[in-house]
Amino acid sequence: MTINIGETVFFGAGRFFRIGAAIVLLGIAGCSSTSSPTSVAAGTGPKDTGTFPNLNIKPQVAAPQFTDAEKNAKLAQLKADESAQAAKNGTPDVADQAALTELAKKHGDETLKQIEGKCDPALDPTCK
Repeated sequence: MTINIGETVFFGAGRFFRIGAAIVLLGIAGCSSTSSPTSVAAGTGPKDTGTFPNLNIKPQVAAPQFTDAEKNAKLAQLKADESAQAAKNGTPDVADQAALTELAKKHGDETLKQIEGKCDPALDPTCK
């Protein structure tokens, strides 16, 4: 009896027809929708006027352009903000660059030794 129920539920032709009919009905219902993007925006977009466009007409700008004085003022404000941020973060000045370069050279050699030795102290605390 269990075998017959399994055949009816999983392999019966009626089940496949019901699933197929449901898929077809859902597909038809999706196609008959009236709120498609093309029907909503039917009044907007390009229109065929039957003539060629005049490319000699200058397009309108979206916003007025900066003058040189406005550009220089904005750049000065940007530089002031940059220096204020650098002072706030305590970034090293030019005198410390030599020390940082020396540290980078030493750090690079130590890193290469760790990579070549396949040993990472961050992952393995017993590694030296």
